[in-house]
Amino acid sequence: MIFETQRLIVRKLIFSDLNAFHEMQSNLDVMRFADGEVKSLIQHKKEISELIKKYKISNNNFWIYAIERKSDNSFIGTLALVKDSNTDDEIGYRFLKKYWGLGYGFEICEGTIFYCKQKGIKKLVGYVVDENVASAKILEKMNFKVIDKYINKDMNLSETKYELTL
Repeated sequence: MIFETQRLIVRKLIFSDLNAFHEMQSNLDVMRFADGEVKSLIQHKKEISELIKKYKISNNNFWIYAIERKSDNSFIGTLALVKDSNTDDEIGYRFLKKYWGLGYGFEICEGTIFYCKQKGIKKLVGYVVDENVASAKILEKMNFKVIDKYINKDMNLSETKYELTL
């Protein structure tokens, strides 16, 4: 376990997460604010294997963790803690669509902030496609401040960069 919140556990991905991971990553509604790309089960099998291998790299700056619900040990999403191109510590989270609207986004964001403070991280950034109103509200509620607005060239969508000093 990496850390826990009241209802959630953040842990390393395991290969048995594949089917739920694929369900999440192949849902166009989930992916439209990420990269918009829906992949096959075979592609996700390779991707999850690569993500699991990264846990053994000592200077890894790309951590993708599983989010598991305590009540039934269900995989419900992923949490990313990665260095962005500016060497900022970036937070990102994604949930299976059936778990949207249940307060998990706010809970995981709050827990991640607490975890990062304990780890001595000084600042977090988050990138949100402007159409993703729910994620923007979570970051704003957690006191992230808008520091940039631009067009994401990969998706051709308006995006906002948020920052939180810890």
